[in-house]
Amino acid sequence: MDAPEELLIGPADAVASGGKGVRFAVLAGGQAATGFVVRHEGKAYAYLNRCAHVPIELDWAEGEFFESSGLYLMCSTHGAVYVPESGLCAGGPCKGGRLRPILVSERDGQLYWQPDDYVTPVKK
Repeated sequence: MDAPEELLIGPADAVASGGKGVRFAVLAGGQAATGFVVRHEGKAYAYLNRCAHVPIELDWAEGEFFESSGLYLMCSTHGAVYVPESGLCAGGPCKGGRLRPILVSERDGQLYWQPDDYVTPVKK
């Protein structure tokens, strides 16, 4: 059985706990989109950059996904907030929704993401 495909996002130290995230290009259902990786309490989490309320990108400036306390991810448009560890809606208009997770791994000082049946790499 082949090992799952992993694609490089970039250096792990570019993503600080509660700080700026890093965006990366993906296809979501065959359409151009972005994924993002953030760090919360030392662990990296990655999601499709699409709010569960309205399918628009979350960050208000590139890589800015956390609200001011650094405890929640927040959509810049309507204020939906999400738990960084699970992507579950914690408040606002995303009630009952969640962010679509992207499998992320960290090794040798680098972050990698793994495609699935919906979130796939951009073909070069």
